[in-house]
Amino acid sequence: MPGRLYLDNAATSYPKPACVYEAMLAYAQDCGASPGRGQYAESREGARLIRQARERLARLLNAERPEAIVFTLNTTDALNLAIKGVARAARLAAGGRFPTGTRVITTAMDHNSVLRPYHALAEEGAEVVHVEADPDTGEVAPERVIAAMDAGSMPMLVAVNLASNVAGTIQPAAEMGAACRARGVPLLIDAAQAVGHIPVDVEALGCDLLAFPGHKGLMGPQGTGGLYIRPGFEARVATTREGGTGSWSEQDAQPTSMPERFEAGSHNTMGIVGLSAAVGWMLERGVASLRAHEEALIEAMLAGLREAGVRHPFWPVLEGPCTAMRLLGPAEASRRVAVFALVHDTLEPAEIAAILESEFGILARAGLTCAPRVHAAMGTLDRGGAVRVSFGPFVTLDDVRHVVHAIRALCQDEPRPVIVPRTAIGRASA
Repeated sequence: MPGRLYLDNAATSYPKPACVYEAMLAYAQDCGASPGRGQYAESREGARLIRQARERLARLLNAERPEAIVFTLNTTDALNLAIKGVARAARLAAGGRFPTGTRVITTAMDHNSVLRPYHALAEEGAEVVHVEADPDTGEVAPERVIAAMDAGSMPMLVAVNLASNVAGTIQPAAEMGAACRARGVPLLIDAAQAVGHIPVDVEALGCDLLAFPGHKGLMGPQGTGGLYIRPGFEARVATTREGGTGSWSEQDAQPTSMPERFEAGSHNTMGIVGLSAAVGWMLERGVASLRAHEEALIEAMLAGLREAGVRHPFWPVLEGPCTAMRLLGPAEASRRVAVFALVHDTLEPAEIAAILESEFGILARAGLTCAPRVHAAMGTLDRGGAVRVSFGPFVTLDDVRHVVHAIRALCQDEPRPVIVPRTAIGRASA
């Protein structure tokens, strides 16, 4: 039986830094109280830990103040709050329905967590505009977004995916942010595949809203995430749920103070404590250092695939066992995160994933990965998507070499099992 090498970090990172597990266990065993719901020491300690998590995230994202960070269940929850909150505020301001000509803009590279809330807005009368992407790289030219904004009434919202969960493409979001800011159009950035992988600076991006997960690149537990709301913009985001906050309890209405305005109910304190430990771990090492390691892995993967004969529009055609396989996304490490989607001319994605697991111990993802328009843009929708491997900070160059070897072998007529150099399951440093 081959060893197990987890390479589905774009879905959720694993393993986590040891400090994440330790922090969650310590909170569960030694504190356990609900923050902001009591004056006793354990409740105050829970509130302090929540505050520390906000401060660390604000530092990581270069947010103006910790109160700009709203904790959510995950990126999907954050995106729903952003999209539906902006839409609800616009409807309320217009007397309960969208004004004629209301538009929202997104791109072909966006995830269903944006596409489906946008579809819900379309059912309520808004026009949804999808900006096209380059079919070879997945890049969305800022000029296309600008043209879409200027093609009619100013849009209610523009949503952009910062890094693709299929092609790994890093978008020029700062240029889009400058264009949106010049027109007074709110910009929402989906940073699900970017935060923790590349430096993310909300000031430099010029965004009004930025949604992020805790359990992917930030190395925290599942059930955590957040929404950055630019200070002052919260007035243009209506609440989407209301409830207890432990503050202003005498009022019937939801508090308007941040972040309580958007954090009804008890927090997932144990998860947030784990996320805080992960962000602290990341801040100690520096995102630039983690990115340098990731770029080294990307360079090695791209070189190995190219030498194996995998096709890419910008690579010369080489002899090799993998000429029936194609790589999606940019061909340069600096323009992508460590997400690699591969499509074979005859083998189905699920078949490739099964071979990778059973014969090489590699855990990969197969299918559309909740991003059908990306696959439509890149010509892989009719193939049922792609097989995807995605790296985290504990992946090594030896692991990358093993993946390349496995891909070369499965492209042969008779793939042969190879023992993984060492297992990645459960392996992490403190």
